[in-house]
Amino acid sequence: MKPLDYRDRTLTCDGVALADVAAKAGTPCYVYSAATILANYRAYEDALQGAPHTVCYAMKANGNLAILRLLARAGAGFDIVSGGELHRVLKAGGDPAKVVFSGVGKTAEEIDAALAAGIFAFNCESEPELALVDALAHRRGVKARVALRVNPDVDAATHAYISTGSLAHKFGIDIGEAEAVYERARQHANLLLEGVSCHIGSQQFDFDPMLQAADRVLELIVCLRAKGFSIRHVDLGGGLGIAYKPDDPAPPIGEFATALREKVAGQGLHLFLEPGRSIVGDAGVLLARVLYRKKGGEKEFVIVDAAMNDLIRPALYDAHHEILPLRATQGCGLRADVVGPVCESGDFLAQDRQMPDVFPGDLLAVCTAGAYGFVQASNYNARPRPAEVLIEDGSWRVIRARESLDDLIRGEE
Repeated sequence: MKPLDYRDRTLTCDGVALADVAAKAGTPCYVYSAATILANYRAYEDALQGAPHTVCYAMKANGNLAILRLLARAGAGFDIVSGGELHRVLKAGGDPAKVVFSGVGKTAEEIDAALAAGIFAFNCESEPELALVDALAHRRGVKARVALRVNPDVDAATHAYISTGSLAHKFGIDIGEAEAVYERARQHANLLLEGVSCHIGSQQFDFDPMLQAADRVLELIVCLRAKGFSIRHVDLGGGLGIAYKPDDPAPPIGEFATALREKVAGQGLHLFLEPGRSIVGDAGVLLARVLYRKKGGEKEFVIVDAAMNDLIRPALYDAHHEILPLRATQGCGLRADVVGPVCESGDFLAQDRQMPDVFPGDLLAVCTAGAYGFVQASNYNARPRPAEVLIEDGSWRVIRARESLDDLIRGEE
């Protein structure tokens, strides 16, 4: 909720009245603060100054071209997990030499496109993937830089769906087997085995699991170097949490990045970090309009025009998002479920929420919705996806037009 402020009882984002945005762009509508995105990115850069590093924005958090272009111009690299994300980065003017390609299920077509683009490295997650990258690189007559993503078996102590660092998860290779995998990978003449990668999960505030994982990765690098591997870079992922509730701690970006920089200091390694949520999460809101009020027994419902297809995090992760009226009111006299029009009982933005009294026609801001909001939106119930808006330098513009009904059937027969 960093960029939000009430001025003359009107909720603003970077000084722009959100009611004005809603009146012209319609609802539901995502609104992002360029200033907050850049400030969060620069907090990483400032903390890493003096150390060889690249901050690769994890674009799965929010892949809008205007946001990617904003970060590319600021010097960011990008962490991608699909060929589609690579396409977006290139369209936005991102530097392919600052791109790392993560993910457990890269296809031959995706790998080949990344080789053609000249990305920095693949974070490989299995031996068959190493073999495929080698074969495709051989076909092109190039060498592909790779880092094995290792699984350090560290509990990230976060939501089960976004935890990735234990052996029960699909990600990475058991760190205990990593030396043997690197040894077998020597047979691949078109691989440059120059890195090690690790990411244990997201929405973390406790640094200890991440620092434990870093220690295990650095111990592995010492062993690999002793066996003749020229390990030049380490990718320690991302995962820093953000404040979804007013009493949550603020994301300590500088402290987090400094701790990892100090871990790597003196090791002769280029440090890669892959923050996503902590760059864009608190920069965005989802605007919605109240359609109806309804009572069901003891329960009160506020029905709005935004739904789980627009923002699935509450239904999928039981996530909390603060909900603020765009027109300030006194007190919190209403306890209600805030729900959408989708025909699912799981279609809610908040449950049993104490909030200001609101009525049909009122506008609401669902806060901290800049990450994993629009990117997870769908057309369920044949609902067009929302518009997206960027506020920059005191003005705003639509950076993605609202889908039309014709958009929903494009490509169908």
